[in-house]
Amino acid sequence: MDKRFFNIFPGLTEEKAIALLEAPLEELEDKSDRYIAASHLVNFPSDRSINALIKTIQDTNPVLEQKIARRKAIETLGRLNVKSALPTIRGCLSDADCYTTENAVWAIGEIGTQDQEILAEIAQLLEKPGQSYRLIIQVLAKFNYQPAINKIQQFTESDDEPIASAAIATICRLTGNYSEMTKVVEFLQHSSVNARRGCIQDLIDTKYYESIPSIAKCPVSMVFRLRGIRLLAETGIPTGEINFAEIEPFLDSVIRDHPNDLELVHEYDQTPALEFVIKELYSTDFGRCYLAGKTLLQVYPEIAGAALMATFAESAHNDYGAHYHVVKLLGWLKYFDAYDLLVEALHNRAPQFQKSRGAAALALANLGDERSLPLLRETISNTRIFDLKYACLLALKQLGDSQAAELFVDDSDLLIQAKAKNMI
Repeated sequence: MDKRFFNIFPGLTEEKAIALLEAPLEELEDKSDRYIAASHLVNFPSDRSINALIKTIQDTNPVLEQKIARRKAIETLGRLNVKSALPTIRGCLSDADCYTTENAVWAIGEIGTQDQEILAEIAQLLEKPGQSYRLIIQVLAKFNYQPAINKIQQFTESDDEPIASAAIATICRLTGNYSEMTKVVEFLQHSSVNARRGCIQDLIDTKYYESIPSIAKCPVSMVFRLRGIRLLAETGIPTGEINFAEIEPFLDSVIRDHPNDLELVHEYDQTPALEFVIKELYSTDFGRCYLAGKTLLQVYPEIAGAALMATFAESAHNDYGAHYHVVKLLGWLKYFDAYDLLVEALHNRAPQFQKSRGAAALALANLGDERSLPLLRETISNTRIFDLKYACLLALKQLGDSQAAELFVDDSDLLIQAKAKNMI
C-alpha cells in the first residue's frame, strides 16, 4: 500500500489526535479537527488509537461533523486491518447514512471475513435504494460470495456504466463463465470517462489478461492504463499465464503515450481554432486531452510549439494534467527551445508532477540532444518510480545508450528487470 500521503499533519501527535477525538464537539475550536484526528490515527496502530476510533464510531450524534468523523474512523480502521473492530463496523451496515454504510462495506473488504452472516448483510444492501452498488459488488466478488449471484445479476443491465461493468465482471468471476467479459472490454471505448476508468479495475480484478492490448489503447490517463497492465502482469507472469514478450509492446506504448496509439472516443466536427485546442489540454477527461494533442501535431505543427510554451508559462506550469501533455508534445514537435523546460520537468520532485518526469525523459530523447544523456543516467540511477525508470530506459536506448540497461537486469521490479534484459 502507498503510504506517502498518510502523514499529512506532521505536527499532530497520537496523544493530541486522541484528545481531539475524545473532546466534546462543542469544546473544539474547529469542529473539523475530529475528522483530521480520525484520519491521522492511521499512522498510530496502537490499542489506544484503535479504542478511540471505535468509540468515535459508537458515538451516533447526528451532527454533520460527527458523521464525517465516524466515516473517517471506519476507513482508518479498515486501512489498519483491525479485526477486533469488525463487530462495530458491521453495526454500520444498517446506518441511515449511505456514506457511512459505504465505508463500512469497504473496511470489511479490507479487513477480511469468512462470516457468512456479515456477507449476507452486505449482499442485502443491493436491495436497498441509494447505496454504493459498485463497491458492494466489488467486495462481494473479493470474498467470492456465491449466494449473491442473483442479486448482482440485476445490475448487469444498469444505466450506470461503472456499476454494470462491475456486475458483469463479478458474475463472470463467481460463475467461472467468462464469455460476457467482452462487454466489460467494450466499456474501454465508452464516452464516459468514469466508465473507461472503472472497467480497467474490473479487468484487473477478473485477471482478464486478454484485455491488455485494449487497455493500452483506452483514452484515459496513462496512470490508469499502466496500473492495469502492471497488476495484470504481476499476477499473470509468475503463474505462466502470460509472458513479458506478450505485454512488452503495450507497456512501451503506454509509457510513450502517443495519441496515435490510442483509440480516441471523441472527435471534432470541424477543425478547431488553436486557442480552443490548447484549452482542451486542461480537460479532466484525458480522452479530450489526447484528441487535442493529436490535433496540435497534425494541424498546427509549425505554431504549436510557441503556443505550448506560452500556455506553460501562463497556466500549465501549475496544472499537473496540462503540464504532462505540454511536456510530451514539445518533444514530439522537436521544439528545441524547450530543452531547459524539459530538464526542469525531469527534475521536478513535487508529487503531483511525477508523471511529467517520465514524459520529460522521453521528450528529451525526441529532441535528440546528447546533453540529456548524463541527466537521464543520473535520473534512472536515483529513482524508484516505475514509469520514470522505464521511460529513462526507452529514452537512453533512443539516444543510443543501451549500456545503462545492464545496471537493471537484477532490478527488484519484475518488469524493469525483463525490459533491461531485452535491451541488452
